[in-house]
Amino acid sequence: MELTVVGAGPAYSDDPGSVGAAYLVRHGPEAILLDLGQGAFARLASRIEPSALEGILISHLHPDHFVDLVALRHYLLYEFDPPRRVRVLAPAGLSERLDGLLGEAGFAGAALDVEALEPGSRHLGSFAVEAGLVTHAPPSFGFRVAAPGGRRGLVYSGDVGVADDLRPLIRVGDVLLIEASFGPGPVPSGAEHLPAGCVANAPGRFMSADRR
Repeated sequence: MELTVVGAGPAYSDDPGSVGAAYLVRHGPEAILLDLGQGAFARLASRIEPSALEGILISHLHPDHFVDLVALRHYLLYEFDPPRRVRVLAPAGLSERLDGLLGEAGFAGAALDVEALEPGSRHLGSFAVEAGLVTHAPPSFGFRVAAPGGRRGLVYSGDVGVADDLRPLIRVGDVLLIEASFGPGPVPSGAEHLPAGCVANAPGRFMSADRR
């Protein structure tokens, strides 16, 4: 599998190049996306034809992890004749939030096939995906993604406040993609994020997306 960090920015930033969370995972001709935060659609579209995605996994319902689904929806609906569609797996309530943003019933459903996530295993194309609940804005999910026949997977934390929540997803040899916030810490009370220092001291193979 090949991982491209499309964006790993926080909910707000004074960096004009900051882009919200979005991680592209490819294997052969297939690709899936983990989250699609603010500003990420343009970067995604410069790397892959967005309508070709096998699907998108949304970790939780904070806008910095899903709001560019609006741009994707417009692209799928208006760029093609007939319009194209993309499968989106997300915590329950995503469609209602997107519809409410525009005040338009059925806004999301015009181009996005949204399915409510539950803990457990499923497939997006040929990718094997396992979703597990993590401590953040409930419900929030971490994911393990593996290519067909692959013994090693990629474990993506999303935003998470308790590192041990990820243990059920991790297998020997996996690569961990862990989002961290607030630099070395401390994390403000109630924020439910991991500080960068916590991730840096963790054992094993990992990549840290430092969302300062």
